[in-house]
Amino acid sequence: MARVELKSVRKSFGAVVAVQGADVVFEEGSFTTLLGPSGCGKTTILRMISGLETPTDGDILIGGKRINDVPIHKRNLGLVFQNYALFPHRTIGENIAFGLKYRDVAKADMARKVTEALDIVRLPGVEDRYPSQLSGGQQQRIALARAIVIEPDVLLLDEPLSALDANLREEMRVELKAIQDRIGVTSIFVTHDQSEALAMSDRIIVMSAGRIEQIGAPDEVYNRPVSEFVANFLGASNLLDAQVISRDREHVVLETAEFGRTPVPLSHAASLGDGPAAKLMIRAEKLTLAPVGQGGATAKVENVDYQGQLARYFLRVGDTPMQAMNMIDGKPFATGETVSLLLNPDACAALPPKTGAS
Repeated sequence: MARVELKSVRKSFGAVVAVQGADVVFEEGSFTTLLGPSGCGKTTILRMISGLETPTDGDILIGGKRINDVPIHKRNLGLVFQNYALFPHRTIGENIAFGLKYRDVAKADMARKVTEALDIVRLPGVEDRYPSQLSGGQQQRIALARAIVIEPDVLLLDEPLSALDANLREEMRVELKAIQDRIGVTSIFVTHDQSEALAMSDRIIVMSAGRIEQIGAPDEVYNRPVSEFVANFLGASNLLDAQVISRDREHVVLETAEFGRTPVPLSHAASLGDGPAAKLMIRAEKLTLAPVGQGGATAKVENVDYQGQLARYFLRVGDTPMQAMNMIDGKPFATGETVSLLLNPDACAALPPKTGAS
């Protein structure tokens, strides 16, 4: 495994700047996700690390060595793509062994390595089958086995689960992270799926319009976003106009028309700045509905999205639309009902009023 570094990396395609001055370190043995919407630059970063694209400016280092001019076949990287990219006319064993043929591996060692790779992805004994004889999930495991059999310094995964159905995708993300933990390879994963990123990553790099918006552990970027873009992209958020009333060593007090004064932990206000204007961010699942008259804000239920054990409520507090997600204990609140809306200040975040992409 190896450390990967991007130093002031920029990539432009003509007048279009796909990546703007990326400075980031992917630590040895870590599982890092590049997360963002289509066109944000995450796949371009992966392609530059792999050698499929060349940076316009800046340097890429693997294991401390600059690799900008090193061809892809000399970078010792494992690549896993969305479409599996298996050779349909070759057996599974031949597919997995393909990369070993260019590394002067003896035939006996080649067979052993293929067997070991199949054991790691929990598909032993399928060497003589063809890709068409396997399910989509099994083919993705074979693509992973082919990537790890060469013992890569870095494993690059470009939306590898997006072609799978929902249930299989959830199963495979658990399996993929377990495999990465077992082999300990530095892994860089690209996705637009926030649940994949939150479930699998040691660190998440959130990107927007070619820029890195935030880097942090999953709980950090989710609970302490630094911009409106991050707050909106990861989960359902309520962003309320607020004014900074006071600050001390532990809290910043924000005032909103909907909830009055709310003391937000200072650790949840790192990006706020010194101005009086702010946004109070409240995750939908951190708001609690209660029978009217129990404090908090008074809200009207405009719609209910019933999800079994969970209900997503579309609410209005005065003129402000809001969302809340609550577990259902008995019967959910009904459309048209007036309720109390309670918040936990320790679960809120304070953001600057205008940052990030819209």
